[in-house]
Amino acid sequence: MRLAQAADFVEVSLTSCTVTSMTGRFPGAATASGRLCVLLAVALAMTACRDADSSKPSSTSTSDGGEVATGEPFPDARCEANRAAGTVNYLSGFDFAATPTIVDVLMADEQGYFEDMCLDVEITPSFSTQNYAPVAGGQGQMASGGSFSEVLSYALRNDAGLRAVAVEGRAPIDVLITKPGIDELADLEGETIGVKEALQPSIAAMLANEGLVEGEDYETVPLQGFDPLTHIEIRSIAGFPGYRSNEPGQLERAGVDFEMFDPIDYDIPGSFGVLFTSDEFLNEHPTAAQDFLRASMKGLADAIDDPEAATAVAVERINGNGNPNFLSPEGEAFRWKTESALVEATPEAPAGVINVEALQTEVDAYAEVGAFPTEPVASEYVADVLTGVYDADGTVIWPST
Repeated sequence: MRLAQAADFVEVSLTSCTVTSMTGRFPGAATASGRLCVLLAVALAMTACRDADSSKPSSTSTSDGGEVATGEPFPDARCEANRAAGTVNYLSGFDFAATPTIVDVLMADEQGYFEDMCLDVEITPSFSTQNYAPVAGGQGQMASGGSFSEVLSYALRNDAGLRAVAVEGRAPIDVLITKPGIDELADLEGETIGVKEALQPSIAAMLANEGLVEGEDYETVPLQGFDPLTHIEIRSIAGFPGYRSNEPGQLERAGVDFEMFDPIDYDIPGSFGVLFTSDEFLNEHPTAAQDFLRASMKGLADAIDDPEAATAVAVERINGNGNPNFLSPEGEAFRWKTESALVEATPEAPAGVINVEALQTEVDAYAEVGAFPTEPVASEYVADVLTGVYDADGTVIWPST
């Protein structure tokens, strides 16, 4: 147990297999140990190669190492390439919460999957909104992002070479919680909504689709802290956003009445549970990047198969880090039950595999409510690395150990 305190979208030629670059979820907490320094990102193009067959392979390889095949020994050349990457510093998205892109990494670490891939992984508790600058500057190699749009927003505003490499949640995680008496979204006209930093794009898009525009039809005011039991009692607001896997559970366990409006019910696209990295790391250590994902996806499968064990691992790490955010075993069990169900809700693709078309739909919807400084192309900010770790049946390609 190691704790530190603190793609491109690829186009593959079927004949030559050449690759051409096309290029908080949780809000930050007030404090976090081990804050990382910020350096400027160096935008470098990724070089990778995918199997030209339309079916997923039973083995994978990159230019830096040998082929990984199910049931076969891990290639020595690939092991050497992964060790040459040095320490891979992973930054979590919300302490050690039982959530996608965190619990899968913890499970992989617990089971020794990173060691099996010849990777030295250091796990740093952090917050998604604090992760972008360190990864862009090279202090972190892999990190959890709140959503694809959150990753994209930082990359656009800071001209940072960041790439999403896995999207585990393919729906919005945000919900709008209101006091009883708000029976439909139209009832929010003329009301005030409390926000922690800013109104999440998925909530803004949901309201906009109902003809409600921030600053015209409703107002927002900042909230202090993260306690929904306190926020629901504030007389001057009608409601506040939260995460479907967090605040509703707290209110229900406390027996507090509330209403909840879910962007999914209003056909609003979205994402959560994003793993991202830098162009520099992808370019310099392609096997290490892919095998970090391989181990993490195996950890994710374990966490889905055994939710109690996954929650227990998360709670152990939370307590080992001093539990600065006052997370509870009941809350983490509710969180993982809720979010793992969303991860499993799209069985047509293996967990985490990026659907660029769906991400573009998300980006387009959020651009309409001013989430980005420009109208971005989603494919320029993703890397198709993860498809190579899955077999044709959607299971992780794993060597003998």
